[in-house]
Amino acid sequence: MSQFILHKSYTRGHANHGWLNAHHSFSFANYYNPSRMHFGVLRVLNDDLIDGGMGFGSHPHDNMEIITIPLAGAIAHKDSMGNSAVIKTGEIQVMSAGTGVSHSEFNALEDEKLSLLQIWLFPNQKNVTPRYDQMALDVSARHNNFQQILSPNAEDDGVWIYQDAWFSLGKFDAGFETEYKIKKAGNGVYAFVISGEVTINGQELSERDGLGVWDTDSLTFVANTANAEVLLMDVPMELN
Repeated sequence: MSQFILHKSYTRGHANHGWLNAHHSFSFANYYNPSRMHFGVLRVLNDDLIDGGMGFGSHPHDNMEIITIPLAGAIAHKDSMGNSAVIKTGEIQVMSAGTGVSHSEFNALEDEKLSLLQIWLFPNQKNVTPRYDQMALDVSARHNNFQQILSPNAEDDGVWIYQDAWFSLGKFDAGFETEYKIKKAGNGVYAFVISGEVTINGQELSERDGLGVWDTDSLTFVANTANAEVLLMDVPMELN
C-alpha cells in the first residue's frame, strides 16, 4: 500500500532577508525540522524570490547534485570551473559539485524580481569531477503532459545528473486527468505545485504545496484549475 507525506505551503521554513524571500520545503540554513530533513535523496527544495541585481556571492559545494529552475526572470551564474552564463525562464541548470566547486548566483535583471526553485539531490557517486550544464526546454511540450526535464542518462530527454532520478514539469488545463508511472522500482515521487490546484492520489493540493508518495508504481493526477503547473521529482528513497 502506498505511503505519503503532505507538506502544505504554509508549513515550510521561511526567511525574509529583504532582498531574498526564501521558503524551504526541507531543513536548510536557519530552518531546522528533524522530521523534514529529506525525501529519499531529495535534500533541498528552496523556493526563492530575489530582488533585482541581488544574489548570492561565491560559495562552495561538494558531493551534491544542484538543479536550478527559474520560474520568472533570469539568473547570472559564475563558477570556479570557468563557466559564466545566464539561465532564463524556460531553461534548466544543473551542477554536479563532486570534488568541490564554488559559484555565485545573481538576479541578472535590475528591474525585475527573480523567482526560482533550487533543488539539491545526494549523488550516487562521490568525488566526481565537477560539471556544469544548462538547457533550453520546449515549454509547449508540457501542455497537458509531464515533460521530462532531467534523468540519469545523457542521451535521454533533459539534463542529466549522477543519480537515478527523473524530473518532469507539466502545465494542465482544468479537468485534465492522467497517470504518472514511476521510472524505477523503489523510487518515490515528490510533487511540488508551482501554481493552481491539483489532486494527486486523492490528495488535494494548492499552490506551493508538496506531496511525497512512495511504495507505489504510479500516481493518479487531476488538474482542478486552469494552468495548473506541477514539478514531479522521481527519486530513490534509499540514501547511497
